[in-house]
Amino acid sequence: MIAVTLIGSDRPGIVAAVAAALADVGGNIEDSSMTILRGRFAMTLVVNVPVDAVATHAALAPVTARLGLGLTVVEVGPAEPPWPVGAHAVLSVHGADHPGILSAIMAVVAGHGGNVTDLTTRLTGEMYVVVADIDVADLADIPALDADLRLVADELGVDAVLRPADPDVL
Repeated sequence: MIAVTLIGSDRPGIVAAVAAALADVGGNIEDSSMTILRGRFAMTLVVNVPVDAVATHAALAPVTARLGLGLTVVEVGPAEPPWPVGAHAVLSVHGADHPGILSAIMAVVAGHGGNVTDLTTRLTGEMYVVVADIDVADLADIPALDADLRLVADELGVDAVLRPADPDVL
């Protein structure tokens, strides 16, 4: 099992080219995440592939060179057991942008034993927006976490809303 990370200027066809190069070496993409960050393409993949990281890097190198992408390929071993989960929550934060918002908010989440499983931040004009999926030990822990988040959010001059969420049903 390997992890592949790519970053560079966005353009059409990146996902198709990377997926084709991985398929050519027998790779099966098991997990992936891709986004555009300030006009930069960023993607992380976990791939089950019958060749090692060096051979996978060699297969991807011509594609990434042609597309101007930075490339990292590392061995990651078998899938790890999931973090113990009791309850899921979604955290939304928004307010005027300034340094330290994410750090302070995530310190509260970590202090309550919360595990961030997905995170998106965006700067829209002067507005900073955070959306995080969080796993907490127990549904009963959410009110205490919410109260502490609201205190820190008030100190930061932002709004924070934490709400329980049902797991995704596919």
